[in-house]
Amino acid sequence: MNGLRGRVLRMPAKNKKKREMLLVYGHHTSLERMFGVAEVLNEFGSVTMPDLPGFGGMDSFFKIHEKPTLDTLADYLASFIKMRYRTGRITLIGFSFGFLVVTRMLQLYPDLEKRVDLVVSLVGFSSKDDFTFSKTRFRLYLGAARFYSYRLPAIFFRNIFLHPFVLKRVYHRLHNAKEKFKDLDPGTHKTMTEFEVYLWRTNDIRTHMVTTVEFFTVDNTKRKLHVPACHVAVPGDKYFNKETVELHLRQIFDDLTIYTAKTNSHSPSIIGEKKFAEVLFPSALRKRLARRS
Repeated sequence: MNGLRGRVLRMPAKNKKKREMLLVYGHHTSLERMFGVAEVLNEFGSVTMPDLPGFGGMDSFFKIHEKPTLDTLADYLASFIKMRYRTGRITLIGFSFGFLVVTRMLQLYPDLEKRVDLVVSLVGFSSKDDFTFSKTRFRLYLGAARFYSYRLPAIFFRNIFLHPFVLKRVYHRLHNAKEKFKDLDPGTHKTMTEFEVYLWRTNDIRTHMVTTVEFFTVDNTKRKLHVPACHVAVPGDKYFNKETVELHLRQIFDDLTIYTAKTNSHSPSIIGEKKFAEVLFPSALRKRLARRS
C-alpha cells in the first residue's frame, strides 16, 4: 500500500462462522508473536492481521517521507479497511498500542464507525496518564525516545545497542525484560532471546521511538465513539493503572464492558502459541464474541 511492502495474515472462518475480525497488534511485536492471539480469535470467525508501517518488518513511513504519527498510522489502517472490507460489518481488536491506533482511526473516520459492530481492547490504553511509571522513569523514557527518533541517533542505537551480540548478552538483564526471562529453562531462554533479537532488529527503530513519544504524550479521550466496546484488563499490569485506563475509556465509549484476565503479564509469551494467548480471553468475552458465530 502506498509503495510500502508488508505482510498480512489471513485466517478464514471455521464452520461457517460469520464474524469478520481485524486484529491490530502493538509495539515490539509481529505477526509471529501475535499468531496465538489470532488463533484464539479464529474460533469466532475470520481473522485478518496486517503489518503496520515500520512494524513486523514492513517498510516504514520514512521511506515515503512521512512521519509515523498516530494520525498517519490511523490513516493507513483506514485505507486498509476500505481496501480489504468493501461491505459488511467488522469487529476491531487492538492489542495495547494497536488499540490506540484503532481508536484514533475511528475518531478520524466516522463513516467507518458505522460499519464496526464491536471494538475489543486487549490491554489497551488511551492516555499518557494511564502509565504506572514514576515521574523520573517516565521522563527518562520520553527523553530517550525523542533523542533516538532522529535519523543519526537511531542509526547509532540500532548498530550499537541493538547489535545481536549485545542483545544476546544484555537484554535479559534489563528492567523491562527481567519478568519475561524469569525462571526459564535454558532451552526456552535461548529461544526467547533469539526471538527478542529478531523483534528488535526487524522493527524500524525510528518508528519505534516516534510512536513511543506519541503514546507518552497522547490524550485520546477528547472525541466520543458510539460503538460497543470491550476492554480486557490485567490486574498486575506493570505498564498501566487498571482504574485509570477504565476511567479514560469510559470518556470515549458510551457502551463499555470490562473483563479481567487471570494473569499478571501485560502480554502473552513472545513464543506465539495459542495456549499462551488464551489467558487474555475470559469466558465472558468468548461468549460475547460467539454471539454472531
